[in-house]
Amino acid sequence: MLRIFFTTEDLVCTTVAPTSDPLWDVLLASRRLAERDQSPVFAKWSYAVRRAIDHRDPALRLLHVLRPCPDFLLPAESARGLEAGLAAVRATPRHRVRAELACLAPLPGWVEPLARGDDAALGAVADMLRRLHSVLVEPFADVIRESVNADRARRARDLVDDGVHGLLAGLGGGAHWRPPVLEVDHPVDREVRLGGRGLRLVPSYFARHRPGALTDPSLPPVLVHPIDDTDRWAGSVPKSLDALLGPTRSAVLECARTGVGTVELARRVGTSPASVSRHTCVLRDAGLLRTTRYGKRAVHSLTELGESLLEGAVR
Repeated sequence: MLRIFFTTEDLVCTTVAPTSDPLWDVLLASRRLAERDQSPVFAKWSYAVRRAIDHRDPALRLLHVLRPCPDFLLPAESARGLEAGLAAVRATPRHRVRAELACLAPLPGWVEPLARGDDAALGAVADMLRRLHSVLVEPFADVIRESVNADRARRARDLVDDGVHGLLAGLGGGAHWRPPVLEVDHPVDREVRLGGRGLRLVPSYFARHRPGALTDPSLPPVLVHPIDDTDRWAGSVPKSLDALLGPTRSAVLECARTGVGTVELARRVGTSPASVSRHTCVLRDAGLLRTTRYGKRAVHSLTELGESLLEGAVR
């Protein structure tokens, strides 16, 4: 069990990341790929990846050997994007690499250059992570983004309705809020005292069963949590709904699950803002969509009827 202790200041400083973390995505996606019993949610992803990836790739072998994953492969800098994260991996001090890998089980000989903190080995690992990202994550970026956006909207509602206590209580997925402690299912018993630093919550498309956290309590506190399965979009509009509404309006309805502006909605659907406005008007008149104005900006979101229609089509 991992126990995270909050102070009042920590509650104030707790945030939800706007996107998933690319290096955590690589790590967790590789674990999903290794599972024999694939969740139906990941079936389409798994099928596409298994056809595209070379299963002899040493990158997969390396991540399998380095378990639990050392913290230096999951740097805080990756919150700024993949390249920033990879640059931080390459720049990891040798003493830190040696110390973190020394805590793992005896490593095979071919990992020895990395275990020494060799610069060339660190560079090779960064290249491996980029290659895995290009196969496991990048082709599914839209699906991941839409799903994480839906989860973020869910967390925002929890925060608005019940404050930070509601946000933490609503995490689920192996996390239990017992103020002032967040208890997280974890293979090792340990405690983290935030001490005024707050906690950064990072939604993950690929996380399952329980959240993930860094090992070193002195690093910036982060909790990578599974998104709700109802928010984990498989990447296709149900055919029955597509036949009923037409492909563009189906796509508009699906994208509006998270609440979205006209210009962004047009970008996601792949049409013009003027065309999107016509479609949102029809969906709004049908009672499936609502439009809220904030100054000059219009934000479109689903009505209860729209949500029911989507849920029914998915079933």
